[in-house]
Amino acid sequence: MKISYNWLNQYIDITDEPEELGKILTATGLEVESVTPFESVPGGLKGLIIGEVITCAKHPNADKLSITTVDVGDAEPVQIVCGATNVAAGQKVIVARPGTTIHPTEGEPFTIKKAKIRGEHSEGMICAEDEIGLGENHDGIIVLDTQLPNGTPASELYSVENDFVFEIGLTPNRADAASHIGTARDIKAFKNVSLNWPSVEGFKIDDTSLTIPVTVEDSVGCPRFSGVTISGISVADSPDWLKNRLRAIGLTPINNIVDITNFICHELGQPLHAYDADKITGGKVIVKTMPQGTKFKTLDEKERTLTGNDLMVCNAEEGMCIAGVFGGVDSGITEQTKNIFLEGAYWSPDYIRRTGMHHQLKTDASFRFERGTDPNLTVYAIKRAALLVKELAGGKISSEMVDVYPEKIENKIISVKYRNITRLIGKDIPKERIHSILNSLDIVTKEEDLQHFTASVPPYRVDVVQEADIIEEILRIYGLDNIELSESAGTSFLADFPSKDSNIYRRSIGEMLVANGFYEILTNSLTNETYYKKQDLNFKGERVEILNKLSEEQGVMRQTMLFTGLEVCVHNINRRQRDLKLFEFGKVYWKEEGGYKEEERLALYLSGNLEAENWKTQSEKITYFDLAQQVTNILQKSNLTDLKQDQLNDPLFDYGMVLTKGNSEVGRIGKVKSAIAKDFGIKQEIFYADLNAALLFKAANPKLVIEEVPKYPEVRRDLSLVLDRQVTFAEIKDLVLATEKKLIKELIAFDVYEGKNIPEGKKAYALGFILLDASKTLTDEEIDKTMNKLMSAFEQKMGALIRK
Repeated sequence: MKISYNWLNQYIDITDEPEELGKILTATGLEVESVTPFESVPGGLKGLIIGEVITCAKHPNADKLSITTVDVGDAEPVQIVCGATNVAAGQKVIVARPGTTIHPTEGEPFTIKKAKIRGEHSEGMICAEDEIGLGENHDGIIVLDTQLPNGTPASELYSVENDFVFEIGLTPNRADAASHIGTARDIKAFKNVSLNWPSVEGFKIDDTSLTIPVTVEDSVGCPRFSGVTISGISVADSPDWLKNRLRAIGLTPINNIVDITNFICHELGQPLHAYDADKITGGKVIVKTMPQGTKFKTLDEKERTLTGNDLMVCNAEEGMCIAGVFGGVDSGITEQTKNIFLEGAYWSPDYIRRTGMHHQLKTDASFRFERGTDPNLTVYAIKRAALLVKELAGGKISSEMVDVYPEKIENKIISVKYRNITRLIGKDIPKERIHSILNSLDIVTKEEDLQHFTASVPPYRVDVVQEADIIEEILRIYGLDNIELSESAGTSFLADFPSKDSNIYRRSIGEMLVANGFYEILTNSLTNETYYKKQDLNFKGERVEILNKLSEEQGVMRQTMLFTGLEVCVHNINRRQRDLKLFEFGKVYWKEEGGYKEEERLALYLSGNLEAENWKTQSEKITYFDLAQQVTNILQKSNLTDLKQDQLNDPLFDYGMVLTKGNSEVGRIGKVKSAIAKDFGIKQEIFYADLNAALLFKAANPKLVIEEVPKYPEVRRDLSLVLDRQVTFAEIKDLVLATEKKLIKELIAFDVYEGKNIPEGKKAYALGFILLDASKTLTDEEIDKTMNKLMSAFEQKMGALIRK
């Protein structure tokens, strides 16, 4: 969005230089991306001066050239060779001396140099209109009617306007700032100065000879429609001041009527549309949608096919304008237009956005309407435009102001607590300053008690809808640079920790499994009842049968994730994809007296080789322990520790473990029963984990524990012992921690052996112990004492044989 520095000065007294003002705008949230000089005449006529032709004679070597002497204010006249047919002695002209860079209307700028033309010296150029950017005429040189002395800069004669243009990266929520008045509002609040709105007191109805009634059939799409007619106008070029305003912000002047509507759009942020009143068939305006497929030709001469949702401004017979987006070619302003109907409306942003997207149309009007304009500004904008029309195009106001506004859009009332202002901003701002800032932004405050107040937000502030938005308004005007950083870092003044999201949790677990070579599967919750009956399986509750089942294969809701997962496994194995690492988040279902129940589960399936065959490593079959490692990773990531492990007795498994936390079962892991795998036609081993995803998510905790890196070295001692075969590693770990919890930081089982040289019913463990004292370096005596204590515990409580 482009904003003119000079234009802003019409509404607010600016004493800051452009660069400084740019910093102020950025501080208020209107980020200035660049500040660019603008000149109403390209180059500002720099170096061009007024001269007087003293003599003019034919060039001896060229029929179409003349040799002139020109007084440019120096002691001696200069000789200039000129090709214009209208050059003559006694004329006042514009001269470009050597070294002057001129900016033609078309083409690139170039610098004048001394030259010899057909044997005669030439010290400059007498300029035509198009050669210095003053117009497009190249019929001859410019002949001036002026008494200014020779040598006077040409810029003084033409009153060149110098300006600066701010390129603002307007965020989508700040529709209120999409105009010069809107930008001035922020400056007013920041600098605590007054804002000068253009006066419309001179608006009056001259007669009612051209009354055009308006009917709004869709008040949802058009909550307010205002309009007035002006008769007896003359369409012509706009005056220079209006052209300069538009050119400064990158718009091309067209004619006085169209330029006025564009000017109002960028002045107030309220787009207007002018119709040729004589082309309004039937003498009435109707706001409605047209039948699907209706053809309509827009101002760009393109025929567009309307949808049934496109809101249109119509006459008695046909459409005249795609409401809030683009006008029609048949009702537009031409040089022959004598009477106009000025429209100013508030359109529903949803309608405009939908229509603009469908027709791929982006206009200055739709840019504002689709973000939300001020519904209470339409009448003022029309009055402002009507006064400009009368000033620049003549005519008279020939109807009453039409204003269809069936249901007024009220201000939003928001309750604000002072403590929340302090908490979110991080600073205690005086109450008087808070109210002053908000009132300067047209947000009227009313103090209710010592703890809170209410804020009345005008409709044009579409971005202010809740308490946090009010606080943001206070902060951006108070200034981020005025908020001191606290001595200690913290986030409590910004926001509380967000509530846990199960989708984010599932994604994090899924990403971890995928990183370990897993593929996610999605299976149907409907399964075959035969799977349960064949193995005589019973689960918690009754099976949920489908009343209108599509087939027997999908006749019941699953009570376990296993069978649908095995279907995926056999599908892949039959296609020679035998190395499988699969996981699925899904639900199981059952019925009990209280009704239907469902539970979120996480299932893992492993089969085949651990890694694909390659030259570097020998293929290894997946074992129970590979599955156990993946489950351990999930439990750790879910912050589930100190689980109890018991041997599993489950008809789905040949062997495995059940994991519990207190009285709750976390899951089951093990090898799928061979008979079940065989029923599916699977000959290789399948390892399966079934975890309660709801319990995992409930245990997951975002809190982090931060510990200082130990300053002292850790020590490792290994121990080999022979134990009864039924002793588990979990029992060994419990005994170790019960015997010495302070110094033992980690216990590693790096080898387990049964067989030759080991007695029947026994097995050998090779254990590694990591010892660390965070307060000092361990001595050999302390290490030996700890290891002796552990060996005694193994011997006495587990009957272990220590292999020394």
